[in-house]
Amino acid sequence: MTYPFADILFTDDVKQLQTDAGSREGYEKMVTRSDRQQGGQTIGVDEKAFIEARDGFYQASISSSGWPYLQFRGGPAGFAKVTGERTIAWADLRGNRQYISAGNLHHEDRVALFMMDYPNRSRLKILGRAKILTLEDAPDLLEQVATPEMNGRAERIIEVTVEAFDWNCPAHIPQRFTVSELDPHLGPLRDHIAKLEAENLWLNARLDAKE
Repeated sequence: MTYPFADILFTDDVKQLQTDAGSREGYEKMVTRSDRQQGGQTIGVDEKAFIEARDGFYQASISSSGWPYLQFRGGPAGFAKVTGERTIAWADLRGNRQYISAGNLHHEDRVALFMMDYPNRSRLKILGRAKILTLEDAPDLLEQVATPEMNGRAERIIEVTVEAFDWNCPAHIPQRFTVSELDPHLGPLRDHIAKLEAENLWLNARLDAKE
């Protein structure tokens, strides 16, 4: 079984550094294992669930000057949809109108997506080729990726064909939670505090009545 992620990123320079660091042999065995299921090209059930649960991810593109550019793409959970065995798409909403990422894609279609799940300390790295679609050219796809929860006007659709993906180990990922992720746990605590405050008011009222 091939391992596309390594085929793309394990360049000769990378392999040399792995050799110098003593990790090359281990990676060579890892990428040639016939039972390897961690990375590939075809989006599986686990990858689809992970991608469509995200409310944001990082997208790297390459400018015509050769500089990489990293941008955060955000929206309601599930704004990025898996639309095929190897395709991911989302509505590109109007932002600060710099159009750096969109401009870069006109020059170079290669992108890297970095998706994080901080509560569960998981990350999925995706390499792909991005295509800009106009709203008029892809009305069916727009209907698929546009959701009522979106805050903003879609200017275009970005569709990424996956060339490779890889799941990363959880080492060094800090555990973080959003307000919405904490809310189910904070609700009972708020109720308990409200009950204690009401009880405190009642006790104070009884004490005042005795004086």
